[in-house]
Amino acid sequence: MDSANWWRDAVVYEVYVRSFADADGDGTGDLAGLRSRLGFLADLGVDAVWTTPWYRSPMVDGGYDVEDHRTPDPLFGTDSDVLALITEAHRAGLRLLIDVVPNHTSDRHPWFRAALAAEAGGPERARYHFRPGRGADGELPPTDWRSVFGGPAWTRAADGEWYLHLFAPEQPDLNWDNPEVRAEFEDLLRFWFARGVDGVRIDVAHGLLKDPAFPDLGADDEEIARPPDRAAHPHWDLDGVHDIYRAWRKIAGEFGPDRVFVAEAWVDRPDRLARYVRPDELHTAFNFDYLRCAWDAVALREVIDRTLEALHAVGAPATWVLSNHDVVRHVTRFAPGGDLARGRRRARAALLLMLALPGGAYLYQGEELGLEEVEDLPDEVLADPTWERSGHTRRGRDGCRVPLPWAGTEPPFGFAPDGVRTWLPQPAHWRTATAEAQAADPGSMLGLYRAALAERRANPALGDGTLTWLPSAPGVLSFAREPGFGCVVNLSAEPVGLPAGRVLLSSVPLEDGELPPDAAVWLAGDSRPGQK
Repeated sequence: MDSANWWRDAVVYEVYVRSFADADGDGTGDLAGLRSRLGFLADLGVDAVWTTPWYRSPMVDGGYDVEDHRTPDPLFGTDSDVLALITEAHRAGLRLLIDVVPNHTSDRHPWFRAALAAEAGGPERARYHFRPGRGADGELPPTDWRSVFGGPAWTRAADGEWYLHLFAPEQPDLNWDNPEVRAEFEDLLRFWFARGVDGVRIDVAHGLLKDPAFPDLGADDEEIARPPDRAAHPHWDLDGVHDIYRAWRKIAGEFGPDRVFVAEAWVDRPDRLARYVRPDELHTAFNFDYLRCAWDAVALREVIDRTLEALHAVGAPATWVLSNHDVVRHVTRFAPGGDLARGRRRARAALLLMLALPGGAYLYQGEELGLEEVEDLPDEVLADPTWERSGHTRRGRDGCRVPLPWAGTEPPFGFAPDGVRTWLPQPAHWRTATAEAQAADPGSMLGLYRAALAERRANPALGDGTLTWLPSAPGVLSFAREPGFGCVVNLSAEPVGLPAGRVLLSSVPLEDGELPPDAAVWLAGDSRPGQK
C-alpha cells in the first residue's frame, strides 16, 4: 500500500491515555508515559496510534468534556510533551491520530461561560442550544430528549432558559448551524494538521446536527455505544452532517493525501455508515455492527457481507474492531457463563478472523494482553458519569479502562512507579498478564498478536481487497484471499477438518490435524477444497 493510502489497511492501536502509562507518578497515565512505551507499540506491529483526548478538561467524562482543544491538560503533560509525542511516534514508524470532540464542549469552555453570562437570545448563546422551557413558568424541559448517560438531556440555567446536553450536563451541545462553530473547528483541524498529526478521530460524528423543530421523541432509552432506535431521529445521523465532513475532507487535503479522518458514527445500517465514507467525505468509520456481533458464524458472516457490500459500493475500506474504551472488553463478552478461559480462547480466534478480513483494524489497549473487563471495582472509585446519572443502576465503562499491567508481581505493575495508587485499582491476578510476563512466551496472547501482525504485514494477500467464501460445515467460517491465503474459524462445538495448505498461524494447537472448537487458523497455498 502506497503511503498516501496507508489508512486503507492500517492496524491502529487505541491508547486510552489515562490508563496506558504513568511517568510522573500521580496514578494517572500521561503523554510522557505513552512516549516511554512507543517502542512496545512499534514492536507489536501496529501502523498507527490513536490517542483519546488529553486536552484541558475538568475530566467529568474522562477528557471528552473539552475546555480547550489546543492546550494539553496538566494532568497529561505540556505542549512540549505533545510535540515530542508527534516527533517520537514518527521516528518509531508510527502515525498519530488524535481525538476531536465536536458535538459538545466542557461547561468551563470560554464560550459556554460567556453564554451563561449573556442574555437570552444573545449571540453568545447561539453557539449552543438554549431554549425556553415548557409549562406555565417554563419549568419543564423543552423536549423529552434523554441523555446518553441517563436523565433528561436539558438543564436549566439561572435565568430560566434550558440548554441541551446529549451527554452530561457539564457537556453542553454545540449548535452546528452557527457559522462561528463551523469556522472554529475548521481552524482547529488546520492547527493540528500543521503540527504534524496524521489523522483525527471524530467523536460522536453522527450527532452534530439537531432537527431545528426539536420534536419530542416519546419512548427513547438512550444508551452509550448503541445506534439510534429509529430511522428518522431528531439528533442522530441527520443528513446535513455530510456537508460538514465534505468541508473537513478538503482541509485534510490541504496537508496532503495521507492525512485522514475516522468517524465514530453509531448508525442503524451499513448503508447509512457508508454515507460517511463517500469519496469526498471521511476516510474511514468504525464498524460497530461487527463489534456488537455475537460469537456466531451466521451472524458474523452476515455482518461481514453487509459491511463489505456497503463500503465497497462507495470505494471505502472496511474497518474491524473488537473492543474500545466505551464497551465491555471482548474477552468478557465472549465468555459464556463468565468462563474467562473460554472467552480468551474465542478472543484468540477472533483476532485471526479480524486481521484476515479485507480492510483495516483497530485494537484497544490491553487486548493484546488478553485482559478481561474488571467487573468488581468498588463503587466509590467509579468515575464514569453514567454511574451517577443513572442513579447507580448502570456501572458505566470504567471496567474496560483499568490501568495496564506492564511488569512486576504487585500493583501498579509498572504502570506507575512502585507504591503509587492508580486512579482505578488493578486486579492482583493481573501479575500473570503483564507484558513482561508474556513477552518471552510465543504461546501467550501477546505472542499471538505479535505473530499475527507480523504475518499480516508481510503477506501480500492481507490488508485491503476482497475475500471469497469457501464451502464449510455449519458453525464454520472459511474464506480465501489472493494470492494463496486461507482462513478457517471454527465456531461450532466439534473439531473440523482443514483444506490442504501449510499452517501459517493457529490460535490454538491443532488436534490430529483438525481445528478444535473456538479456534482459527491461517493457511498458505490454495486452500479451496480439493486443491493440493
